[in-house]
Parts: sequence; structure tokens; C-alpha cells
Amino acid sequence: MTSKNWSGNYEYRATKIESPGSIEELQHVVSASDRIKALGSRHSFNDVADSPATQVSLTRLPAIFEVDADSRTVTVGGGLRFGEFAQRLSDGGWALHNLASLPHISVAGAIATGTHGSGDRNGTLPTAVAALEFVTATGESRRLVRGDTGFDGAVVSLGALGVVTAVSLDIEPTFDVRQDVFENLGWAELREHFDEITSSAYSVSVFTLWGDVGGTTVWLKSRLDGDTTAADRDDLFGAVRQTTELHPLPGGPSANATQQSGVPGPWWDRLAHFRMGFTPSAGEELQTEYLVPREHAVAAIDAMRALGPAMAPYLLISEIRTMRADDLWLSPAYGHDTVGLHFTWTQEEAVFGLLPAIDAALAPFRGRPHWGKVFDIDSSRLDSLYPRLADFRGLAEQMDPSGKFRNAYLDRTIFAG
Repeated sequence: MTSKNWSGNYEYRATKIESPGSIEELQHVVSASDRIKALGSRHSFNDVADSPATQVSLTRLPAIFEVDADSRTVTVGGGLRFGEFAQRLSDGGWALHNLASLPHISVAGAIATGTHGSGDRNGTLPTAVAALEFVTATGESRRLVRGDTGFDGAVVSLGALGVVTAVSLDIEPTFDVRQDVFENLGWAELREHFDEITSSAYSVSVFTLWGDVGGTTVWLKSRLDGDTTAADRDDLFGAVRQTTELHPLPGGPSANATQQSGVPGPWWDRLAHFRMGFTPSAGEELQTEYLVPREHAVAAIDAMRALGPAMAPYLLISEIRTMRADDLWLSPAYGHDTVGLHFTWTQEEAVFGLLPAIDAALAPFRGRPHWGKVFDIDSSRLDSLYPRLADFRGLAEQMDPSGKFRNAYLDRTIFAG
């Protein structure tokens, strides 16, 4: 059996893939398996979703989409992609608080790996989780609700606790967003006005190639029910407003990206960078991301600029984003407001040779790698980065004592040593 991830850089080693058509079938598959892992939209760039035996896909499970206006939640199937239900949610008068760059990713997979979106006051995508339903190692169905013992450890779980079949997400009244792009922001201006820039819209992304001159763009996503003052200006600390549509990757097809130029649109068609139905980003690529405490943002950016010449031959684009602190044990934003430094690479082996240098450069700033992307870290450092890691190990051993959901990825990260 040959099966690869979304970008084609990783070939899964699982010996078979099961696609149950009901929860009862899924329970039987899980209980009958010695080793099993859930396979989502295949967007992770490493082996987090791989298995030494069986992978299970949720794509054939009955579709779930249930809005509860009283509790302000929507319950969706874990295998559903954000882009498959966001418009329907909006049509009913509701919205999620944020989206990731790609609407193509599955709900359960994005949550399990701590995927985040952007915005100074916005929590990561997992912070919207109000409840989880999953099949445990014994094949039983279990539901955890916010406030339950272990809930904060179960949300960002790397698939170590079970197969998530449904997720209840917080919702709010629908809203419109405009997207404005400013190009050629200088490094001195970014360093001096970092807080002003990242707080100038509901969601802000800074794209760069880490060069000394030009090439740095700022994407402002402003809610129309909020302050749009920054979006209305002609320049942003020297960066010039763009009146033509762009793609986040230089030279990429703008038709694949969500609309800009200040044109208002629904939240689901502006908060993501890429449009559903098109190949997002470059497609054939690698990705790395480190998340650092906000207090170290400028120093971490300086450290990456120093590596700019070494990264340049393999770098397609980098993105700088911000997010609010949360209390989820394995979330990269656990305990402090956070800045993400994201790298989209060409798909070349030489990229892996750069990863130790990136990790070393960001280690003094307590950089945490994104769980779903390629990184190289001494696993002994993870205990100091995640104060509740020992508690998570205990939760995993309690819920999966035989290690049914363990794999090589978990063994070398969470359970190493």
C-alpha cells in the first residue's frame, strides 16, 4: 500500500487504511486493532498521523452539522474540513472566531496539532472547542466537555487519546471582513512598531523572505464591526497599500487567494488566505513553524534574519502571526501570548539540514515547534517548554494503557525517555 500526505513529501508506513461507514464500524475497527491512528486531511508534513499498522479515515462517517443557538456551539464531524461547513454556518447567521490559512484542513486534525490562525486577541483554533467525542482504545465512545477533568489535555492531543469523531465549537454572530495588503515594510519599522502593526486589525500576517531590502508585506483582515482605521490608511509605517490582488507566495496565482483590496466579504471567505477549491500555498512544499512568547518576538525575528542567507535558496515565503495565550496543555500558545514564525520551503532534502540551526537559534526564546510540521528538536527540551507534559503522559497512559494510539512520532517526542 502506498499513501502519501497532502504535499507528497511523506509516505505513510501504515499497512492498511480502514474507512468505516458508521460509528459502530469505527468502534469495531479500533477495538480490533493493536495499533491505529486517525488520518485527517493529510496536511501534516511529518509522521504524526502515521501508524505501524492501521490508519483510519473518517471520510465515510455520516456527516454531522448541528447548531445549538442556546449554547452558541456548532457540532461537526471530526473529519469535516473547515471549508466544507463554514459557509453553511454563515448562512445560518453564525461564525467561528477564526480560521487557519487553509480551509482545506480537517477539524479534528487541526485541533489535535494546535493549528492557530492569527490575531492579538484571538485564541488558537483549539480554544473554540467546547466538547469532544471520541472512540477510546477499548472501542467505547466518550464525550469530554470544557471543564471536565482532563479536558484541557485532551483537546491538543496529537491523536494519542483516541479517534475524535465529533467536535463542538464555540460560535458567534456572523460578521464581515475586509482584507488590505501593504507592501515593502522596512525591518526598522517592523521592530519599532511591532505591537502597533499586529494590533492594527482583527487578524494580521506579515510575509517576508528575510532579505535586507523590500519584499515584506502586511495583510490586514479587519472586521467591519470593529475598528478599520488602519485598513483605511494609504500607508502602514512606510509600507504602501496594494491595489492589485496578490498571492502570499511571490508570483503565485492571485485567483487562489482570498479577495483583498478592501472589498468586504463574509468571514469564511476572508480570514483564510487561500480559497477552497484551489491548490493552497505552493502544493509541493515543506513547512516549519516555531512559536515563541510574544515578549521575545523582536529578538526571535532578528535571529531568523541572521539565518536569512542560509535559508534563502530553499525558502518560498515566511509568515509572522500572533495569537492569545491559552490553557491547553500541549498548545504552542499554552501559558503566554505567542508569535508564530512560519516557513514554507521548497521540497528539497537540504531543508532538513537547516532545521537544527533554526531550533538552536530559537531555543533561547523558548521556541515551540508546530506539532504538524517538520522540525528537529532534542526531545528533552519539550518538558521545559510544556509544563503540563508530564500530566499529558499520565492522561494518555490512563486512557490508552496499551499504547494502541502510539506511533514513532509520539515515541520520539511525547514519550521519549
